[in-house]
Amino acid sequence: MTRAHEIFLTGGTGYIGRRLIPRLVTRGHRVRALVRPGSEGKLPRGAEPVSGDALDAASFADRVAPADTFVQLVGVAHPSPAKAALFRSVDLASARAAIEAAARAGVAHFVYVSVARPAPVMKAYQAARAEAEEALRSRGLDATILRPWYVLGPGHRWPLALLPLYEIAGWIPPLRESARRLRPVRLESVLASLVFAVENPARGVRILETPDLRAARV
Repeated sequence: MTRAHEIFLTGGTGYIGRRLIPRLVTRGHRVRALVRPGSEGKLPRGAEPVSGDALDAASFADRVAPADTFVQLVGVAHPSPAKAALFRSVDLASARAAIEAAARAGVAHFVYVSVARPAPVMKAYQAARAEAEEALRSRGLDATILRPWYVLGPGHRWPLALLPLYEIAGWIPPLRESARRLRPVRLESVLASLVFAVENPARGVRILETPDLRAARV
């Protein structure tokens, strides 16, 4: 039987977070989720709200314990090249705050959703996520890092039409590795991979690339 985990989660009202929390709660895990003051009612049922500022570790660091797992999901909605500055002021800043808070609390396992790279576009997004990964490694935390490129789900389905092109590219040797790394991943696979990461803590830093995310099931 799966051991119940104490989870502290950021981004609980976002695209992935609001779908992940019910799964974790249903599987017997206790979830406390960071929210902006006044947004507590937006959290899925079963999660305990913790008010704070995701960009300021001091506003929530003393509320992380007794969590053994920290799941960092904060990020700019609908990333695009026009949001390059926000990738640093929100995505990277929130990741650094989360890593600092988790380290202070002695969290045993940190779960972070990063992005596949290298890729020909969204360079600022890749750079911000890469810096967050480096900050995580520098603190010496055991961690699982997920690296999807594009997550297919409700409201995010336009790349479905491109899937045949990824299939073709997968048969062409010079394109095969990029096609595997940058292929869109279904939301269901990302959620399953996150549950897997929580329930199977890594020793050191474990990277789940796109092919790993597509295969993960619980």
